[in-house]
Amino acid sequence: MAIKKEDVNVAVQKFGKNALDTGSASVQIALLSKRIEALTAHLKKNGEDAPARRSLMTLVGKRHSLLGYLARTDREQYLKLLEQLGLRR
Repeated sequence: MAIKKEDVNVAVQKFGKNALDTGSASVQIALLSKRIEALTAHLKKNGEDAPARRSLMTLVGKRHSLLGYLARTDREQYLKLLEQLGLRR
């Protein structure tokens, strides 16, 4: 599931340090969360789609790794990001 360019720009504006900051952990986590939401919606309609399920597990694992990195390096940003994205309720 691809993300629209407008959605990427919004995530970069909201979570990045500047308009060109697409590589920071916060932006990557936000973009992964968007893709995870899209794949989850797809799998609710198409439950037997095994490749999509595998992709979802891969994305969740990447996001988990990036969240761990952010928690170790910048705890304040980590907590702020969790609150903004609605993760770990």
